[in-house]
Amino acid sequence: MKWMVLPAVALAGCGSTKAVEAPAGKPLPAVAYGTTAPPTTERLLTPSVQARPGRGDSLLRRSEERQSDEFDLPPH
Repeated sequence: MKWMVLPAVALAGCGSTKAVEAPAGKPLPAVAYGTTAPPTTERLLTPSVQARPGRGDSLLRRSEERQSDEFDLPPH
């Protein structure tokens, strides 16, 4: 049990509340081919639609029986 305390404390201490900024003296990421300006931190931190898809409209509106699934097998 004691061996779990040190990693937990280390992980709890690595959260930061400061704004993300580029390191001083270091270059920003390279500008992608075809773009005119380097990406901003806000743009880099915003997930794309593909990375975080929206909710589908296929929600159940009423209680319905599920169709049988041939691949829903019990654990082996």
